[in-house]
Amino acid sequence: MEKEVYIRIEGRVQGIGFRYWAVKKAQEIGGISGWVHNAANGSVEVLMRGEEEKIDAMVLACHKGPALSRVDRVNFIVGRISSFLPPIESGVFKRV
Repeated sequence: MEKEVYIRIEGRVQGIGFRYWAVKKAQEIGGISGWVHNAANGSVEVLMRGEEEKIDAMVLACHKGPALSRVDRVNFIVGRISSFLPPIESGVFKRV
């Protein structure tokens, strides 16, 4: 079953390659479409779509993050908070 998840990752997650890591991790897991971006409040947001087990694996990976990160919290966001953020492009996971 396909699943779409929008999460906000808080902690030391900007300026340490989190977005680059997220793109690589999504490619490693495979079958994940979406994007990752740095939010103005210092968090990182990820919108992703794919098969449930792949999305769950990506969410679990985001709880840890790359080696230099410190993830304090992962929050699920209901709905989209900004119409300025891009839609998901099928088959693409990118930094925005």
